[in-house]
Amino acid sequence: MNNGDTTVTAPRTFNELKDAIADHYPSMSRQLQKIARFVLEYPEDMALETVAVIARRAGVQPSSMVRFAQSLEFDGFSDMQQVFRTVLLTRSENYRDRIETLRRQSEGAGAAPAAVLADSVEESIHALQLLGDHTTSGDLDRAIKLLAKAKNIYVLAERRAFPVAFYLTYAIGQLERSVYLLDGVGGMISQQARNIKLDDAVIGVSFPPYSPTVVELLAEQHQRGVTTVSITDSAISPIALEASVSFGIKQQEEKAFRSLVAPMCLAQSLVVGLGHRLVASNHRGKKVRG
Repeated sequence: MNNGDTTVTAPRTFNELKDAIADHYPSMSRQLQKIARFVLEYPEDMALETVAVIARRAGVQPSSMVRFAQSLEFDGFSDMQQVFRTVLLTRSENYRDRIETLRRQSEGAGAAPAAVLADSVEESIHALQLLGDHTTSGDLDRAIKLLAKAKNIYVLAERRAFPVAFYLTYAIGQLERSVYLLDGVGGMISQQARNIKLDDAVIGVSFPPYSPTVVELLAEQHQRGVTTVSITDSAISPIALEASVSFGIKQQEEKAFRSLVAPMCLAQSLVVGLGHRLVASNHRGKKVRG
């Protein structure tokens, strides 16, 4: 939707669309915010279903879906839907169909262990495919640069996201970087956070239902001017909207046990990338001194 302003264009890629939604989200009405959450949580439904079906699943009217698309500068819903379809067409296989087939097989087999394993493997493959499709090299590069620059790195997560934080703390420590796990043992999270300085960085990990501790601490540090990196489920997560860099990993909300394969893969990628950058920086430093 142009409105006579040739400088404003609709997003052309899914990553541009995510950025546009994150930018517009705070000023959207509650209904449009509801649609924004659905759009980011169910990109495959957006690509494959009709506007009527999508609106019903999102709990809104089809006309609201059209207004949402127009608020992001699209001429209409079909133009926005094409962005989702383009992402789907670039994949070598339709993981959605495979997962649904395996889910039916596992249900028919009475959730036999082998069927459960097969289902879990396919869900993990699907999650990794989405991670690869929706994570930009620009975001990875920016996060790694910020972490390399930080004097100290603090990592925070709770409940099921805690293993990701624990791994990050361990792995970054192996790079001989100053890193601290904000574990809050003994109710000491506030005291631990007092050590965070403006030249440090904080990595927060949280998925729905979001940890109030992680949300509040990251918001507080961001407002102070501390670099914050978030690993969460979408661009409109409460720990994503104000983060220096944010990574959104779609979660299978209908699952009783949601996989940590994709968050762990992302965490490992950040650590390996950080390691490469530190080595390159050391080599440059040696050349300058030489």
